[in-house]
Order: sequence, then structure tokens, then C-alpha cells
Amino acid sequence: MKIRFHGAVRTVTGSLHIVETAQGEIVLLDCGMFQGRRQEARERNERFPLEPKRVKAVVLSHAHIDHIGNLPSWVARGLRCPVYATHATADLCGIMLRDSAKIQEYDAKHVNKNRRPHERTVQPLYTAEHAEATLKLLRAKPYHDWFEVLPGLRARYQDAGHILGSAGITLEERHNGSVKRLGFTGDVGRDQRVILRDPEPLEAGADVLLSESTYGDREHPPQADLHEQLAQVLERTIKRRGRVIIPAFALGRTQTLLYAMYKLQQAGRLPKVPVYVDSPLACMATGIVERHPECYDGEAKEILRDEGTLFAVQGYACITDVADSKALNESRDPCVIVSASGMCEAGRILHHLLHHIEDEKNTILIVGFQAEHTLGRKLVEQWETVRIFGRRIERRAEVVTLNGFSAHAGRSELAAYLEKSRPAGPLFLVHGDEKQGLAFEDFLERERGFPDVRLPHEGDEWKV
Repeated sequence: MKIRFHGAVRTVTGSLHIVETAQGEIVLLDCGMFQGRRQEARERNERFPLEPKRVKAVVLSHAHIDHIGNLPSWVARGLRCPVYATHATADLCGIMLRDSAKIQEYDAKHVNKNRRPHERTVQPLYTAEHAEATLKLLRAKPYHDWFEVLPGLRARYQDAGHILGSAGITLEERHNGSVKRLGFTGDVGRDQRVILRDPEPLEAGADVLLSESTYGDREHPPQADLHEQLAQVLERTIKRRGRVIIPAFALGRTQTLLYAMYKLQQAGRLPKVPVYVDSPLACMATGIVERHPECYDGEAKEILRDEGTLFAVQGYACITDVADSKALNESRDPCVIVSASGMCEAGRILHHLLHHIEDEKNTILIVGFQAEHTLGRKLVEQWETVRIFGRRIERRAEVVTLNGFSAHAGRSELAAYLEKSRPAGPLFLVHGDEKQGLAFEDFLERERGFPDVRLPHEGDEWKV
């Protein structure tokens, strides 16, 4: 078995790892979309390291777009193999890929409408037709049970605790009497997070292990501190008659926030104001979360039993209609608005930022990782002026960053997970910016005694 690194190498997005079996068959671990500057993202997502028709199977870790979002591009180029996922991930792929295709088509139409006469017509990366063809390839599998990927190659999912349906993956190949194991953490969640079970370590002793390293250079605050900080932000902003604008990923972060606000409301810490989730995708994702209680922890199951829903926040409303979304910005009454996209690069959140960023009464609450060059990163860095829809806008609103809401484990949490999953061979760090990866490599070797930690480059190969 051989592993070739292609995506999410010394960067966070575009997860794609190529496994070649002893028989020369090709299997992909994830097939994610690279997200970043428009031109660079387009070039990376259109660059195929091999002919898609050669791929015999895809094994997905979870349903975030940077792990599944380029699958329809591969299908458009001829990929026709089974795509394996947990049951919850398979359900989420339906809404995520349809939404992504809609965005690709809209963006291409928008660029073509504004292109200059000498510029070529832009085609969408893929279409709704390609997304539908991709969904027909999905094969749902449960946690913990081995399943055959190819003759001689089997896989098993362990709960990664990152988002609904997320999983670490073990691949096991038997060939000529020998057994080789490869582990892939996918994205690892935090212990004691709301709703989801804690991450389950992969079986120790794999011949090689691939691990994410998103927060390899920093720690997260304790969960209890995080909820107190959220309560303070809400109370402070509402007291001055402002609005809290929260850019949040439609899948995972939005549901975590709703659950946290429900708990604050039960404790008497959430002011009585409307809580709007302005994202059709987030509303659909919330519905899917409620259909998969097999992924819940004990507390979430108790709330579901008592309340009939995990998201029983008083004043909560889901906004799907465009007119209703626009109406939110016609009022200045205090409220909470949660909207996508999580990095402030597209979607309805841009309109809410445009209408609220110049008012010092308001708060922009950042609750997730912000990639370099995104508007979200500029807000985290407290830029005094930013561009929204091409306009230079002065930022007067307060900006607060609460990284503890991240669905990724912090440095020590991830190190503890890896100690329980310690491989017999090398540990490769992926899915993290180079700065984070190098810092985590040093930490694991110096502080935790890992003998062989590596930060691969794109195109590197390793024979298992």
C-alpha cells in the first residue's frame, strides 16, 4: 500500500489523499474543495493528480465542503466508483453538494455578467446535474463495523466527534499473507463538546497515521469559560441596544451555537431577544442533525427526550426566504443573527455585515477558524476598514473572537488523542497551515515523545 499526499498539505482546505493498493488499485481518502482566493481556488480544484476513471473507491471522513466539495468535479471527469460515508455524512452530503453546485453556477453567472469583452466565458466548476450524479454513488456504512472497500482492502469508521457523522478511518490491506494498516483521523473534535459524543481514538499500532493539525500551535479555553464568555458578549451587546452578528458554518457551528444559547436561556443568562438563523442550508442541516440521535452524547439525548428538540431556544426563527432575510436589516431592534458563510466570503452574512459593521453598538462574534486572506481573518485581526461587495467600509462594531467554539481539538486535546492512537510508523500532519503544522510537529516530538513526525509536501509519497 502506498499513500500520496495531494490536498490539505501545509494548508487547511482541500483534503485529498491518494491510496494505491498492492494490486495497483486507487482509493481516495476525501475529495475536498480547496477554499481561498478565487483564482487560486479555481486552479487548484481543476488540477487532477490522476485520471478520475482510475479511482475504484472513495472513503469520506465527514461532510464539510473542504472534505467532499470537489467530488462532483471528479464525477464530471468520469469518476463512477462507490463513495463510502457514515449514515449521517451521507445524508448531509445531499444538502451540502446541492448547495455547493448552486453556488458554483451562481458565481459563474455573476462573473460572466460582469466580464470584459476580451475575457473568456467562465464555466461553473460543476453543476447541479453533477452533484446529483455524485449522490447516487454514496454507500452509507455504520460506525465500528469493518466493510469491504475493494477485494483485500477493508475499512472501519470511528466517531471523530467533529461534526455530525464525522469519522476517523482505518484502512487495512491483506496481501500475500501480510497485513498493513493506515489510519486517517479526519478532523478531530473536542472532548465534552455539546451534542456529539467524544472522539474515539483509532486503534494504536497502525503502520502509518495521517492526522489533522488545524490548531497545532494553540490551545482552546475550557468549555465552561467559553459559555460564560458567550453570555457576556450577548448581555453586553443587548444592554447597549445592539445586535450580535455571528458568521457561522451552516453545518456544525450553527447547531452548536443554538444548543449553547438554549443552555444559557435555561440558566437565565440569555436576554429575551429574537435569535435568527438566516441560512437555508443551516436550517436543512439542523433538521438532519435532529434525525440522527445515534450520534448524540448522553446530555443531548436527555434534552431530546424532555423537549422533543435540541434547539428549543425561545425566540428562535429559521429564515429561508430572501425577502425575510432582507427585512432583518430594515430593523435596528436588538437580536442575534447567525448566518453563513462562516469565513464571511459569500452568502447572506455579507449583507448583514454591510448593514451592521459601521455601528459601534453592534458586535461581530467570530466563532470559527478563519483562513488567510478571508474577510473573516481581517475581522479577527481587527482591521479598521474592510471591503464588502467592493466597497471600503469603516469597521466600528466590536469584534470578539471565541475560538473555543471550534469543532477542532486544540493542541493538547489533539496530542492526547494521538497518544491513544499512536502509530508504529510515521505520523504525517495534514489539514493545517504550515505554521501550525511545524509547531505541532515540534510539540509532539519534544513534549510527547513521538519519534517520527513529518510534514509532507504536495506530491510526496510513502510506502506503507
